[in-house]
Amino acid sequence: MNPVDFSHDVLVERVATGRWHALEDDLVVGRGEVARRPDERMFVSIDAWHDVAFDRLAAAMLTALPRPLHTVVDEADLDLTAQWQRAGFVIRRREWEYAVPTAPDSELPPAGVSITAFGRAQEAPLRALDRTVREEVADGLGWADMPAEILVRPEFDPAKYAVAAQGGDYVGLLRVTMVTRLPRIGLIAVRADSRRRGIARALLAHALGALHHIGKKTASAEVSESNLAATALFESIGARRNGSNLELVIR
Repeated sequence: MNPVDFSHDVLVERVATGRWHALEDDLVVGRGEVARRPDERMFVSIDAWHDVAFDRLAAAMLTALPRPLHTVVDEADLDLTAQWQRAGFVIRRREWEYAVPTAPDSELPPAGVSITAFGRAQEAPLRALDRTVREEVADGLGWADMPAEILVRPEFDPAKYAVAAQGGDYVGLLRVTMVTRLPRIGLIAVRADSRRRGIARALLAHALGALHHIGKKTASAEVSESNLAATALFESIGARRNGSNLELVIR
């Protein structure tokens, strides 16, 4: 592939589909990538040694790619945020990172609702509930305002799910994954016709109780700033904010 010569010092070349390198004296001083998510939005990322490499990677990528384009940065990384803003990106939304303390489960589920422990849910109705929840998100809030990890369907593993059931039907689910050694509450959702009854809170209490039982003192979770119900739920059980991510966009 032919490199694009932006100066005598730094060259940017597209090395593969969705990948760029910035070269300085034949040394790779920056890498850029683009990925299309299941909701069809395109997210870009750049890892560069210095501003010149970042700016030239950004310029090459913005020239080659259709818009809108999105990226996610740690809000505490002021330099990276400024680099994307210099390229024309603006802040679209914020996601709070929470540290959630575990504790023995003392929360009773609502009347008529039972909680099925991790790994004990039947796979077929669990998959059906997952599809229902995703369809309801698409028809309501929309995937554009959901955390990125919920968009990507991991290999479906029932062992990672706790489930709320009523009258033989699954009405709520919660997924826990492991990020290094830290458990992560990756998804908590209740069917639309069963909300506002305390099911999400009961699922969360069950999950935190199970993690406490195996010696985990803390879990993590990510909540969109605009999701006031989820924010209130986590903060009501003592979760504390320990960071935030920004989604930026250029149109």
